[in-house]
Amino acid sequence: MRYEEQAKLAAARVLVPSALLVASPLLHFASSVLRQHGWTVQELWWQILDDFLEFSEDERIAWVDWQVGWAVNAEGGACRLIVGKSLGSFAASTAADRGIAAAWLTPLLTFGHVARALGRAQQPTLLIGGSIDKWWDAELAASLPHDVLEVPSADHGLELPDDPVGSVEVLRQVVSRLDRFVGSVGRKG
Repeated sequence: MRYEEQAKLAAARVLVPSALLVASPLLHFASSVLRQHGWTVQELWWQILDDFLEFSEDERIAWVDWQVGWAVNAEGGACRLIVGKSLGSFAASTAADRGIAAAWLTPLLTFGHVARALGRAQQPTLLIGGSIDKWWDAELAASLPHDVLEVPSADHGLELPDDPVGSVEVLRQVVSRLDRFVGSVGRKG
């Protein structure tokens, strides 16, 4: 069997960063979880453009969607899971429209585009957010038919302000929940 054929047989995952690099602890461990379950991982390392914040919301969404769409296409049909953080959740429509399972860490639920895409998502989806994150909407998250973990008192970085030791425990809780989710998606595929 040729390498290309073997690569397509492996369950591919795309790891999508926020404005942070995928080397942040949260995304580092997400990548480790995926690999532990035997899935290949394509990590997106993007450079946020200097004038990105001056883009309109539609332009930012289109930029993220293009980046993630390109990565999914590069997998040649093998991509079955997207794991994304924050800004990466602008690609929730990519996952929903292509029937790809997804885990969104601190998704931008207050953006209509993200909320609508998550409402359309039919594949297994995990949403993890902090209760004091200004972009998290607990009511919306609870209304969606998805697996949800809301971390009390956690901010957008899924950290507890002024409590680094407690933040490490939050990281453990998030990684454990992601591990269970990835394991369940793997068993279904």
